[in-house]
Amino acid sequence: MKLPEFVQSGTRRWDDLSELLARRGRLSGEEALRLGRLYRAVTADLALARRVFPNDPVRDRLETLVADARSAVYAGSGRREGIVGFFFDTYWRLIRERSRALGLAAALLLVPGVAGAVWALTDPDTLAGVLPPEFLWVASADSTDQGYGTAGLIGFSTYVLTNNIRVTLTAFALGVTYGIGTAWVLVQNGVILGAVTGLAISAGNSEVFVAAVIAHGILELSCIVVGGAAGLSLGRSILRPGPFTRREALGKEAVVAVQLALGTALWLVLAGFVEGFASRTGLSWVPTTIIGVALGGGFWARVVLRGRGSDTSESLGGQIRADTAS
Repeated sequence: MKLPEFVQSGTRRWDDLSELLARRGRLSGEEALRLGRLYRAVTADLALARRVFPNDPVRDRLETLVADARSAVYAGSGRREGIVGFFFDTYWRLIRERSRALGLAAALLLVPGVAGAVWALTDPDTLAGVLPPEFLWVASADSTDQGYGTAGLIGFSTYVLTNNIRVTLTAFALGVTYGIGTAWVLVQNGVILGAVTGLAISAGNSEVFVAAVIAHGILELSCIVVGGAAGLSLGRSILRPGPFTRREALGKEAVVAVQLALGTALWLVLAGFVEGFASRTGLSWVPTTIIGVALGGGFWARVVLRGRGSDTSESLGGQIRADTAS
Protein backbone atom coordinates (compact mmCIF):
# COMPACT_ATOMS: atom_id res chain seq x y z
CA MET A 1 0.00 0.00 0.00
CA LYS A 2 1.25 3.48 -0.90
CA LEU A 3 1.22 6.28 1.67
CA PRO A 4 -1.35 8.51 -0.12
CA GLU A 5 -3.71 5.54 -0.41
CA PHE A 6 -3.24 4.69 3.26
CA VAL A 7 -3.93 8.26 4.39
CA GLN A 8 -6.95 8.62 2.10
CA SER A 9 -8.51 5.39 3.32
CA GLY A 10 -7.96 6.18 6.99
CA THR A 11 -8.48 9.93 7.35
CA ARG A 12 -12.25 9.75 7.78
CA ARG A 13 -11.88 7.03 10.42
CA TRP A 14 -9.20 8.97 12.29
CA ASP A 15 -11.18 12.21 12.22
CA ASP A 16 -14.31 10.44 13.49
CA LEU A 17 -12.38 8.96 16.41
CA SER A 18 -10.89 12.37 17.25
CA GLU A 19 -14.37 13.91 17.23
CA LEU A 20 -15.75 11.27 19.59
CA LEU A 21 -12.80 11.66 21.94
CA ALA A 22 -13.42 15.40 22.08
CA ARG A 23 -16.92 14.60 23.42
CA ARG A 24 -15.95 11.57 25.53
CA GLY A 25 -17.93 12.72 28.56
CA ARG A 26 -21.14 13.25 26.58
CA LEU A 27 -21.44 10.14 24.40
CA SER A 28 -24.64 8.22 23.85
CA GLY A 29 -24.71 4.44 24.12
CA GLU A 30 -24.41 4.01 20.37
CA GLU A 31 -21.55 6.51 20.20
CA ALA A 32 -19.74 4.65 22.97
CA LEU A 33 -20.00 1.45 20.95
CA ARG A 34 -18.73 3.26 17.89
CA LEU A 35 -15.80 4.63 19.89
CA GLY A 36 -14.81 1.06 20.75
CA ARG A 37 -14.99 -0.06 17.13
CA LEU A 38 -12.99 2.93 15.89
CA TYR A 39 -10.36 2.40 18.58
CA ARG A 40 -9.85 -1.16 17.42
CA ALA A 41 -9.68 -0.12 13.76
CA VAL A 42 -7.26 2.77 14.31
CA THR A 43 -5.03 0.53 16.45
CA ALA A 44 -4.76 -1.75 13.41
CA ASP A 45 -3.92 1.32 11.28
CA LEU A 46 -1.15 2.21 13.72
CA ALA A 47 0.32 -1.28 13.54
CA LEU A 48 0.43 -0.99 9.75
CA ALA A 49 1.94 2.51 9.87
CA ARG A 50 4.67 1.36 12.23
CA ARG A 51 5.59 -1.46 9.88
CA VAL A 52 5.27 0.25 6.48
CA PHE A 53 5.68 3.99 7.18
CA PRO A 54 7.82 4.13 10.36
CA ASN A 55 9.41 7.51 9.60
CA ASP A 56 6.36 9.37 8.33
CA PRO A 57 4.51 11.90 10.53
CA VAL A 58 1.31 9.89 10.04
CA ARG A 59 2.73 7.35 12.48
CA ASP A 60 3.15 10.05 15.13
CA ARG A 61 -0.44 11.20 14.59
CA LEU A 62 -1.79 7.68 14.99
CA GLU A 63 0.31 6.98 18.09
CA THR A 64 -1.10 10.10 19.75
CA LEU A 65 -4.63 9.23 18.69
CA VAL A 66 -4.44 5.63 19.87
CA ALA A 67 -2.92 6.64 23.21
CA ASP A 68 -5.72 9.15 23.75
CA ALA A 69 -8.36 6.60 22.77
CA ARG A 70 -6.81 3.94 25.01
CA SER A 71 -7.10 6.24 28.01
CA ALA A 72 -10.78 6.80 27.19
CA VAL A 73 -11.58 3.12 26.62
CA TYR A 74 -9.66 1.74 29.59
CA ALA A 75 -9.81 4.61 32.06
CA GLY A 76 -10.82 3.90 35.66
CA SER A 77 -14.34 4.83 36.75
CA GLY A 78 -13.41 6.80 39.87
CA ARG A 79 -10.89 9.38 41.01
CA ARG A 80 -9.12 6.98 43.37
CA GLU A 81 -9.01 4.27 40.71
CA GLY A 82 -7.66 6.79 38.22
CA ILE A 83 -4.81 7.81 40.52
CA VAL A 84 -3.95 4.21 41.35
CA GLY A 85 -4.15 3.26 37.68
CA PHE A 86 -1.82 6.10 36.76
CA PHE A 87 0.93 5.09 39.19
CA PHE A 88 0.56 1.36 38.53
CA ASP A 89 0.16 1.38 34.76
CA THR A 90 -0.11 4.69 32.88
CA TYR A 91 3.10 6.24 34.23
CA TRP A 92 5.19 3.25 33.15
CA ARG A 93 3.50 3.09 29.73
CA LEU A 94 4.24 6.78 29.10
CA ILE A 95 7.92 6.17 29.87
CA ARG A 96 8.15 3.10 27.66
CA GLU A 97 6.42 4.85 24.75
CA ARG A 98 9.26 7.38 24.73
CA SER A 99 12.04 4.84 24.38
CA ARG A 100 13.92 6.87 21.74
CA ALA A 101 13.87 9.99 23.88
CA LEU A 102 15.01 7.88 26.85
CA GLY A 103 17.95 6.58 24.86
CA LEU A 104 18.95 10.07 23.76
CA ALA A 105 18.61 11.46 27.29
CA ALA A 106 20.75 8.63 28.67
CA ALA A 107 23.42 9.29 26.03
CA LEU A 108 23.44 13.03 26.80
CA LEU A 109 24.04 12.18 30.45
CA LEU A 110 26.48 9.27 30.17
CA VAL A 111 28.75 10.28 27.26
CA PRO A 112 29.72 13.61 28.89
CA GLY A 113 30.06 11.64 32.12
CA VAL A 114 32.72 9.45 30.55
CA ALA A 115 34.49 12.56 29.25
CA GLY A 116 34.41 14.11 32.72
CA ALA A 117 35.83 10.94 34.26
CA VAL A 118 38.69 10.84 31.73
CA TRP A 119 39.48 14.47 32.50
CA ALA A 120 39.57 13.73 36.23
CA LEU A 121 41.82 10.70 35.78
CA THR A 122 44.29 12.51 33.52
CA ASP A 123 44.38 15.92 35.23
CA PRO A 124 42.83 15.70 38.73
CA ASP A 125 44.59 18.81 40.09
CA THR A 126 43.15 21.12 37.45
CA LEU A 127 39.71 19.59 37.82
CA ALA A 128 39.80 20.00 41.61
CA GLY A 129 40.28 23.72 41.05
CA VAL A 130 37.23 23.88 38.79
CA LEU A 131 34.70 21.75 40.68
CA PRO A 132 32.56 23.39 43.38
CA PRO A 133 34.08 22.79 46.86
CA GLU A 134 31.15 20.63 48.02
CA PHE A 135 32.21 17.88 45.60
CA LEU A 136 35.84 17.64 46.70
CA TRP A 137 35.15 15.48 49.75
CA VAL A 138 35.19 12.40 47.48
CA ALA A 139 38.99 12.62 47.28
CA SER A 140 39.62 12.47 51.03
CA ALA A 141 36.63 11.18 53.02
CA ASP A 142 37.22 8.07 55.16
CA SER A 143 33.52 7.28 55.62
CA THR A 144 30.12 8.33 54.36
CA ASP A 145 29.09 9.12 57.94
CA GLN A 146 29.05 12.90 58.14
CA GLY A 147 28.04 13.02 61.80
CA TYR A 148 24.43 14.04 61.29
CA GLY A 149 21.92 13.33 64.03
CA THR A 150 18.32 12.40 63.23
CA ALA A 151 17.31 16.03 62.74
CA GLY A 152 20.36 16.64 60.56
CA LEU A 153 19.60 13.61 58.38
CA ILE A 154 16.02 14.79 57.91
CA GLY A 155 17.23 18.25 56.90
CA PHE A 156 19.85 16.85 54.54
CA SER A 157 17.39 14.42 52.96
CA THR A 158 14.87 17.24 52.43
CA TYR A 159 17.51 19.40 50.77
CA VAL A 160 18.60 16.56 48.49
CA LEU A 161 15.12 15.57 47.31
CA THR A 162 14.19 19.22 46.73
CA ASN A 163 17.31 19.75 44.63
CA ASN A 164 16.75 16.53 42.65
CA ILE A 165 13.14 17.46 41.91
CA ARG A 166 14.29 20.92 40.79
CA VAL A 167 16.88 19.46 38.39
CA THR A 168 14.39 16.98 36.92
CA LEU A 169 11.61 19.54 36.52
CA THR A 170 14.07 21.96 34.94
CA ALA A 171 15.14 19.28 32.46
CA PHE A 172 11.58 18.67 31.31
CA ALA A 173 10.45 22.32 31.41
CA LEU A 174 13.34 23.42 29.19
CA GLY A 175 11.91 21.22 26.47
CA VAL A 176 10.12 24.35 25.26
CA THR A 177 13.53 25.62 24.08
CA TYR A 178 13.29 23.01 21.31
CA GLY A 179 15.02 20.60 23.71
CA ILE A 180 18.28 22.58 23.75
CA GLY A 181 17.94 23.58 27.40
CA THR A 182 17.07 20.01 28.36
CA ALA A 183 20.16 18.71 26.57
CA TRP A 184 22.33 21.26 28.37
CA VAL A 185 21.02 20.21 31.81
CA LEU A 186 21.74 16.56 31.01
CA VAL A 187 25.23 17.27 29.67
CA GLN A 188 26.11 19.49 32.62
CA ASN A 189 25.00 16.92 35.20
CA GLY A 190 26.76 14.17 33.27
CA VAL A 191 30.08 16.02 33.25
CA ILE A 192 29.88 16.72 36.99
CA LEU A 193 28.98 13.11 37.78
CA GLY A 194 31.82 11.75 35.66
CA ALA A 195 34.31 14.26 37.02
CA VAL A 196 33.48 13.46 40.64
CA THR A 197 33.69 9.72 39.90
CA GLY A 198 37.08 10.09 38.22
CA LEU A 199 38.35 12.29 41.06
CA ALA A 200 37.42 9.64 43.63
CA ILE A 201 39.12 6.91 41.59
CA SER A 202 42.28 8.93 41.05
CA ALA A 203 42.49 9.55 44.82
CA GLY A 204 42.05 5.84 45.58
CA ASN A 205 38.77 6.54 47.33
CA SER A 206 36.42 4.62 45.07
CA GLU A 207 34.90 2.36 47.75
CA VAL A 208 33.79 5.29 49.89
CA PHE A 209 32.47 7.05 46.79
CA VAL A 210 30.44 4.02 45.73
CA ALA A 211 29.06 3.66 49.24
CA ALA A 212 28.06 7.33 49.18
CA VAL A 213 26.23 7.40 45.85
CA ILE A 214 25.04 4.02 44.62
CA ALA A 215 22.18 3.43 47.08
CA HIS A 216 20.26 6.38 45.72
CA GLY A 217 22.26 7.11 42.56
CA ILE A 218 20.83 4.54 40.14
CA LEU A 219 17.26 5.57 40.93
CA GLU A 220 18.13 9.26 40.97
CA LEU A 221 19.85 9.13 37.58
CA SER A 222 16.96 7.09 36.18
CA CYS A 223 14.58 9.85 37.24
CA ILE A 224 16.78 12.52 35.66
CA VAL A 225 16.82 10.52 32.42
CA VAL A 226 13.01 10.27 32.48
CA GLY A 227 12.73 14.01 33.09
CA GLY A 228 15.17 14.62 30.25
CA ALA A 229 13.21 12.32 27.95
CA ALA A 230 10.02 14.26 28.75
CA GLY A 231 11.79 17.51 27.89
CA LEU A 232 13.25 16.13 24.65
CA SER A 233 9.83 14.81 23.63
CA LEU A 234 8.42 18.25 24.32
CA GLY A 235 11.07 19.79 22.06
CA ARG A 236 10.39 17.20 19.37
CA SER A 237 6.69 18.06 19.39
CA ILE A 238 7.61 21.64 18.47
CA LEU A 239 10.16 20.70 15.82
CA ARG A 240 8.06 17.90 14.29
CA PRO A 241 4.39 18.57 15.04
CA GLY A 242 3.25 16.11 12.37
CA PRO A 243 -0.34 16.70 11.24
CA PHE A 244 -1.01 19.12 14.12
CA THR A 245 -0.16 22.77 14.51
CA ARG A 246 2.86 23.43 16.70
CA ARG A 247 0.59 24.71 19.46
CA GLU A 248 -1.60 21.60 19.32
CA ALA A 249 1.37 19.25 19.31
CA LEU A 250 3.02 21.11 22.18
CA GLY A 251 -0.22 21.07 24.17
CA LYS A 252 -0.66 17.31 23.76
CA GLU A 253 2.92 16.50 24.71
CA ALA A 254 2.90 19.01 27.58
CA VAL A 255 0.09 17.06 29.24
CA VAL A 256 2.20 13.90 29.07
CA ALA A 257 5.32 15.75 30.27
CA VAL A 258 3.50 17.05 33.34
CA GLN A 259 2.24 13.54 34.12
CA LEU A 260 5.76 12.16 33.84
CA ALA A 261 7.13 14.94 36.02
CA LEU A 262 4.56 14.34 38.77
CA GLY A 263 5.07 10.58 38.70
CA THR A 264 8.85 10.92 38.75
CA ALA A 265 8.76 13.39 41.65
CA LEU A 266 7.56 10.64 43.98
CA TRP A 267 10.51 8.43 43.05
CA LEU A 268 12.84 11.36 43.65
CA VAL A 269 11.39 11.72 47.13
CA LEU A 270 12.32 8.08 47.75
CA ALA A 271 15.82 8.66 46.34
CA GLY A 272 16.28 11.67 48.61
CA PHE A 273 15.16 9.67 51.64
CA VAL A 274 17.61 6.89 50.80
CA GLU A 275 20.44 9.37 50.29
CA GLY A 276 19.83 10.88 53.69
CA PHE A 277 19.27 7.72 55.71
CA ALA A 278 21.46 5.16 53.90
CA SER A 279 24.11 6.93 51.83
CA ARG A 280 25.30 9.26 54.61
CA THR A 281 25.29 7.01 57.65
CA GLY A 282 28.54 5.05 57.32
CA LEU A 283 27.24 1.96 55.53
CA SER A 284 29.84 0.18 53.40
CA TRP A 285 29.60 -0.17 49.64
CA VAL A 286 28.17 -3.72 49.81
CA PRO A 287 24.79 -2.97 51.46
CA THR A 288 24.45 0.35 49.62
CA THR A 289 25.05 -1.44 46.30
CA ILE A 290 22.33 -3.97 47.13
CA ILE A 291 19.93 -1.13 47.95
CA GLY A 292 20.83 0.77 44.78
CA VAL A 293 20.47 -2.21 42.45
CA ALA A 294 17.17 -3.18 44.05
CA LEU A 295 15.69 0.31 43.67
CA GLY A 296 17.09 1.08 40.21
CA GLY A 297 16.43 -2.41 38.88
CA GLY A 298 12.92 -2.36 40.28
CA PHE A 299 12.23 0.95 38.55
CA TRP A 300 13.29 -0.26 35.10
CA ALA A 301 11.64 -3.65 35.59
CA ARG A 302 8.36 -1.82 36.02
CA VAL A 303 9.03 0.19 32.86
CA VAL A 304 9.54 -3.03 30.93
CA LEU A 305 6.72 -5.07 32.47
CA ARG A 306 4.04 -2.52 33.36
CA GLY A 307 4.89 -0.29 30.42
CA ARG A 308 3.42 -2.82 28.03
CA GLY A 309 -0.06 -1.81 29.13
CA SER A 310 -2.77 -4.04 30.38
CA ASP A 311 -5.57 -5.53 28.35
CA THR A 312 -7.45 -6.22 31.56
CA SER A 313 -7.68 -2.58 32.62
CA GLU A 314 -11.12 -1.47 33.75
CA SER A 315 -13.15 0.05 30.93
CA LEU A 316 -14.72 3.47 30.89
CA GLY A 317 -17.97 1.71 30.14
CA GLY A 318 -19.16 -1.85 29.82
CA GLN A 319 -20.44 -1.20 26.33
CA ILE A 320 -17.03 -0.02 25.06
CA ARG A 321 -15.27 -2.90 26.78
CA ALA A 322 -17.57 -5.53 25.30
CA ASP A 323 -17.42 -4.07 21.81
CA THR A 324 -13.63 -3.74 21.83
CA ALA A 325 -13.17 -7.33 22.99
CA SER A 326 -15.50 -8.75 20.34
